[in-house]
Amino acid sequence: MEEVIDELRELNEKVPVPLELPDEELLVEIEEQLLISIPFEFREFLLKVSDVVYGRLEPVTVTDPQSHTYLPEVASVAWSLGLPRELIPLCEADGGYYCVELDGTVLYWDGDEEDLTDDSWDSVWKWAREVWLES
Repeated sequence: MEEVIDELRELNEKVPVPLELPDEELLVEIEEQLLISIPFEFREFLLKVSDVVYGRLEPVTVTDPQSHTYLPEVASVAWSLGLPRELIPLCEADGGYYCVELDGTVLYWDGDEEDLTDDSWDSVWKWAREVWLES
């Protein structure tokens, strides 16, 4: 995890208005909006690197309700398109969503097929290393 954090910090792109990192209190508010608990590793991801801008993928964020990556809004859209309600979107990509199960596993939901694919990662950190950093 620390290696992935360090690499993302190193690759973080400079943007005119940088994002902020959330605190635990804000994550509790987000959980209340979503009506679902955020798995531990996904929480850590949001707390430590949700301000990173890198590559073509844009993982969800929680500090700016006006952002197109704002988790409650992304979740609302994803769920309305058919993403199972027990999955939390991590990142919109290629017409589908990388999403997190309650046990922390990351899956890919194909929006065209409206179904989960066989792609999976054991954790948000493995997904970040193998997908986000490679994008």
